Amino acid sequence: MASTAPFDIGTLIEATPGVYGGRPCVAGTRFPILQVAANFNAGMTPAEFVEYYDFLDLAHVHAGIAYYLANKAAIDAELARNLEEGLQAMAASRRGRSKASA
Repeated sequence: MASTAPFDIGTLIEATPGVYGGRPCVAGTRFPILQVAANFNAGMTPAEFVEYYDFLDLAHVHAGIAYYLANKAAIDAELARNLEEGLQAMAASRRGRSKASA
């Protein structure tokens, strides 16, 4: 039987110094909200989250999505920075391989 007591949704998200750079994660999992945002933006449904990441439950997934949507501008900016840094690193790696084979 489910509890009827009020639940503090804020307990489902945590930011711990030394864990994922102190960025927000799904509580008790080290699963970053950035990953929730990336998967959500790619079209993953809450049910698919739970199926793919079997350590998550629907309450945590919904809390992660709610946190993302409440902080969308900042999280989207961080996702964009991460993408740009990744693309720059790939380009630098390709340049390094091209010079080594020349």
